[in-house]
Amino acid sequence: MTGDLFGGVASVEAQAPRLTRWSPADWPTQPDWRPVLDAFWRSAQGVSLATFVQSRLHAGAVVYPEHPLWALQLTPLSQVKVVILGQDPYHGPYQAQGLSFSVAPGVKIPPSLRNIFKELQRDLNQVIPVEGSLEAWAKRGVLLLNTSLTVEDGQPAGHAKRGWEPLTDALLAEVARTAPACVYMLWGGHAQAKAELIERETAAQLTGFVGLRGGSPIKREALVLKSNHPSPLSALRPPQPFIGCGHFSQAKAWLAQRNQSLEWNL
Repeated sequence: MTGDLFGGVASVEAQAPRLTRWSPADWPTQPDWRPVLDAFWRSAQGVSLATFVQSRLHAGAVVYPEHPLWALQLTPLSQVKVVILGQDPYHGPYQAQGLSFSVAPGVKIPPSLRNIFKELQRDLNQVIPVEGSLEAWAKRGVLLLNTSLTVEDGQPAGHAKRGWEPLTDALLAEVARTAPACVYMLWGGHAQAKAELIERETAAQLTGFVGLRGGSPIKREALVLKSNHPSPLSALRPPQPFIGCGHFSQAKAWLAQRNQSLEWNL
């Protein structure tokens, strides 16, 4: 976005949606995420995170996004079929939505997201979208989760290792424990570091049937897909280039074999 469109660069930052106060009670989510969230807010790690973010807001920092838990509002735990794991929100005005890799309609599509759309076209012959919002995926059961859920303007990874990771690890673990079948798309080393957590939690459920749905026993299954990050710096490089990875078609076929449908069109 240009400064002229909004009356100058300074006013762009001033008008952009942002986090104005630390108030998880004001961040709506689907009810089935609440047990994990409530336990975290009460924990020492949750209190430490709240203190940090509040201190940055009181210091005048511009913090994005306006709704850090928006992914958990759009995608109920009970409907998660795919997890696409990002690192932290975009750090420019109007960019961060609370969904990994996604930007609001009207915002210039970032380079990594352009490469995601290129692979979507190559893999499934999809038309490249003109807008960068992935909200439609979120509403179909694709959990677009970042490992850190806030960021400061112009400071990528500025809130990394400040307390969000224990929560997002707990959310990932809960998906692995409860989703009958879920695909995890781990792009880049940061996301791939979560593979052990996912595989461990899923394997713990595979020792036997856990729970009933509709009178039939259900076990948990996971498909973990890995590639380089879609960033232009790594998307075409070995050992696992993102362009050509085929993750979208693999996910669709694997889920179909388990009587679950997923459309990737945007």
